[in-house]
Amino acid sequence: MIKVGVLVSGRGTNLQAIMDACAEGWVGAEVAVVISNNPDAPALDRARARNIPAVAIDHRRFPSREPFEDAMLQVLRTHQVDLVCQAGFMRILTGRFVSQYRGRIMNIHPALLPAFGGKGMYGEHVHHAVLESGARVSGCTIHFVNEAVDGGPIILQAVVPVLDDDTPDALAARIVREEHRLYPLAIHLFAHGRLVVEGRRVRILGAPIPPFTAASGSDSASVGATPGGAGASGGTAPGGGPGPVRAEGADPSA
Repeated sequence: MIKVGVLVSGRGTNLQAIMDACAEGWVGAEVAVVISNNPDAPALDRARARNIPAVAIDHRRFPSREPFEDAMLQVLRTHQVDLVCQAGFMRILTGRFVSQYRGRIMNIHPALLPAFGGKGMYGEHVHHAVLESGARVSGCTIHFVNEAVDGGPIILQAVVPVLDDDTPDALAARIVREEHRLYPLAIHLFAHGRLVVEGRRVRILGAPIPPFTAASGSDSASVGATPGGAGASGGTAPGGGPGPVRAEGADPSA
């Protein structure tokens, strides 16, 4: 079982979904610590309610990003974290931080990357942009984190239709339900050594993950492995350990 450290800034609904799924036993992971840059984040209370260490590290109390990130790294190492999950964490991680957990940081984005991503594209800003663009579908993306904002290799995506009478809030509400389903699945795949990074793509080892119909009332088209990034190859990851395997010749900066 791997140890997960979750970085949060707000309500923590994705954190709650991760904790709930881990408690069910199928994920193969446990939340070892929750860190927030916002001391007043409700997500910290969610963690404390589960007796999970909850640490507030206010970025405003540091002169620059480096000492702030050093404080986070110290906490993650103290709790022997194997995988870092950003779940509504409203700070951009530096390349220095990413290098310490390369291939072991995930993020969730409320759109179908690479569309509607990058600096300034978060929360309601994303949904406004989707509606203004006239796009007929949106969704969410789980990806590995690299130095480019929202630019890391895509692990999983869920597709949600954009309705004619949608508002940003209505679209966000449908997407967040799929986020809560997708994030635990991505952690499960990591924990069982089923993710292989091949350049810009992530391949999923073992039985393919079929698209499945969303829960009643969710209005989602499907959830599954990202097209072109996943497939069945049989067997398990070399060594059988957790985390992504970087294929020989893969782009080391991915």
